[in-house]
Amino acid sequence: QVQLVESGGGLVQPGGSLRLSCAASSRNSFRINAMGWYRQAPGKQRELVAASNSGGSTDYTDSVKGRFTISRDNAKNTVYLQMNSLKPEDTAVYYCNAEVVMFLRKTVAWGQGTQVTVSS
Repeated sequence: QVQLVESGGGLVQPGGSLRLSCAASSRNSFRINAMGWYRQAPGKQRELVAASNSGGSTDYTDSVKGRFTISRDNAKNTVYLQMNSLKPEDTAVYYCNAEVVMFLRKTVAWGQGTQVTVSS
């Protein structure tokens, strides 16, 4: 099984920045295909924020384009989300997600979530 551990959430004022990190680890050998970030605000469904596939292509939900940047350090099995020009509507629990191949099987792993609050 692969564990995803997130860090970097917190409270920030509107217009501020935060950087989220998510590191994958396991006792067994694995390979990561796609990695991404989702978020869930109170009373709303979980939505995809940004994704990065194994080929380096990225995709963003429209509301964060130009403000958020997803990046990966494949050597460290880590994905980052740089969030700039944060808005109150970005407030949510952010979850890391990864499509993992282990023992020739694909599985999907989720992090525990990290709270991001944008407020003055």
